[in-house]
Amino acid sequence: MEVGILLEYGWVLLVLIGLEGILAADNAVVMAVMVKHLPENQKKKALFYGLLGAFVFRFAALFLISFLVDVWQVQAIGALYLFFIAFNHLYKKWKGKNGKEDHINENKGSGFWTSVLKVELADIAFAIDSMLAAVALAVTLQPTGWFEIGGIDGGQFSVMFLGGIIGLVIMRFAATWFVKLLEKYPSLETTAFLIVGWVGVKLAVFTLAHPEIAILDHHFPESKGWKLVFWIILVGLAVGGYLVSRREARKQELAQE
Repeated sequence: MEVGILLEYGWVLLVLIGLEGILAADNAVVMAVMVKHLPENQKKKALFYGLLGAFVFRFAALFLISFLVDVWQVQAIGALYLFFIAFNHLYKKWKGKNGKEDHINENKGSGFWTSVLKVELADIAFAIDSMLAAVALAVTLQPTGWFEIGGIDGGQFSVMFLGGIIGLVIMRFAATWFVKLLEKYPSLETTAFLIVGWVGVKLAVFTLAHPEIAILDHHFPESKGWKLVFWIILVGLAVGGYLVSRREARKQELAQE
């Protein structure tokens, strides 16, 4: 492989690692939120199953990407599911503002296997988002002509594979960290679900830009303007939520003194 092509592949891999790391962090936020009410021993098991599911679904999506890219219904289902879990949480929080009864009932209704199932369904949605992002970057690379997997050039596939592996490693550590962060700042849970809903918007944009739907321009999801808006809002939600949570935690500490 020529040096220029090698450098190009290396650069795209670095960008993809960063992108997969961010998507893995989003996935880790969802896992942390969905298992945080479980007892400590069950929480660790649920996280393990969630990470295992993330691994399986991401690589299933990687090998089926040429199929998934063409089926807009898969993207639409992923978007709808993320919308559902985000709005369902926000509605319950709004409904139970004046007491703890709803929160207690919600936790009772979310047993170990129910929580694991919710995590696995979220993993499927994030796996689609992750692999769509990976293929969007990888196809910009010059084909190597080594071999083909699912209609994707071997060199491009290798970059996607490595990016996915590293993203999962990041998720492994991020999930545990987010669980601890949510325990320290409980109000961050709402921010996490807002982020989940915003990622659902991203999948919805992909769906609306699909050639068979064509409500949005086919190239809109890859446009610089949309990407800038998406990341500004995502970072704004994360930073704003963290600052508000810290302020609320500080007020509670002062009230207890």
